[in-house]
Amino acid sequence: MAVGKNKRISKGRKGGKKKIVDPFAKKDWYDIKAPSVFSVRNVGKTLVSRTQGTKIASEGLKHRVFEVSLADLQSDEDQAYRKIRLRAEDVQGRNVLTNFWGMDFTTDKLRSLVKKWQTLIEAHVDVKTTDNYMLRLFCIGFTKRPCVEVYTRGHWQGD
Repeated sequence: MAVGKNKRISKGRKGGKKKIVDPFAKKDWYDIKAPSVFSVRNVGKTLVSRTQGTKIASEGLKHRVFEVSLADLQSDEDQAYRKIRLRAEDVQGRNVLTNFWGMDFTTDKLRSLVKKWQTLIEAHVDVKTTDNYMLRLFCIGFTKRPCVEVYTRGHWQGD
């Protein structure tokens, strides 16, 4: 017990009830714009806390990474298994401009590629382009099923 604290006096609440503040009242919506290589430019919206004191809202948006399906960017449902990552680089008014930041497969598509009696082989290499961009290329390979069928659980019935 702290020195000088009287338990009987501190039973009541100080200052009455707390006001309930809506957390979304202090936030603004920004439009996410995809790079020009994609047919659909307007990707979606994102929330950010309003500018308050020295904390600027546009600085809170920079370097955020958004994950979008390629089907949404190209209006082609056949590409739904590819996920594109877009990184926020600049803010102009209420628009967040993004750059390509990577691509990945959905987990269900990746699992469906590997069949029984196959092995998944993954490799990556870092490549520097002539205009000084660093790229990391990933490659996925699969071994083929053996040509000679090996029966591991079969029974042979002789004469």
